[in-house]
Amino acid sequence: MSAMETVVAAKTIRVVVAVGQTIFRQGLRMLLEREPEITVVGEAKMSEELLDLVAETKPDVLLLDVQLSGNPQLESLRQLKNMADVESVRTILLLPSIQQSEVVRAMKLGACGVVAKDAAPEVLLKSIRAVMNGILWVDREIIQSLINVNRGRKPASETRVSDLTPRELDIVRAIVEGRVNKEIAETFNISEYTVKHHLTRIFDKLRVANRVELAIFALTHGLVNDSQNTQKVLGKPA
Repeated sequence: MSAMETVVAAKTIRVVVAVGQTIFRQGLRMLLEREPEITVVGEAKMSEELLDLVAETKPDVLLLDVQLSGNPQLESLRQLKNMADVESVRTILLLPSIQQSEVVRAMKLGACGVVAKDAAPEVLLKSIRAVMNGILWVDREIIQSLINVNRGRKPASETRVSDLTPRELDIVRAIVEGRVNKEIAETFNISEYTVKHHLTRIFDKLRVANRVELAIFALTHGLVNDSQNTQKVLGKPA
């Protein structure tokens, strides 16, 4: 077990499984409950019951099948994003196939990870432990293609980058390293409210909408060393 997984193992990870197909859902439950640090606290087979279940159980991780019946694709994710008091829920989207456009939309709607439904069991378990550590779990090739696309665009103006304060640059680097707000606050001895305030200003200055876009911006514009940090952003094993 890696150092990252050892840290997480000290805390019980509470998971909700939202999958329509009974055999697949029950199989996931059996897989997860073999892990001593994971507890399945609820199951949903329809989108109509998902929101109430999440609000009631407040899981650490939600495994959400993109094909969950009752809603168009990603609509459940959109609804979860608009719910109060569930900001701490880390959603991993289960997709029948990994497509760049769908991944980007999912991340913008708040997904912390994307896993193919035919992925090996150990990949799903690693993704759960990764998102619990604040790491975005995304296929390396997809993120790398996004980085390459952004490199091909007109470079950001020097003003946009130079407007960042030293502390804001520190926070940008922390985001690329996969740190959550609480960890950033502890590192720099500031409150989580201050971290959120800094992030709001950073998003505005760099014209990005979320942490994923911020991480890609930072990597493509030289704010961090992408050869050292791309792995951390991806949360994907080498």
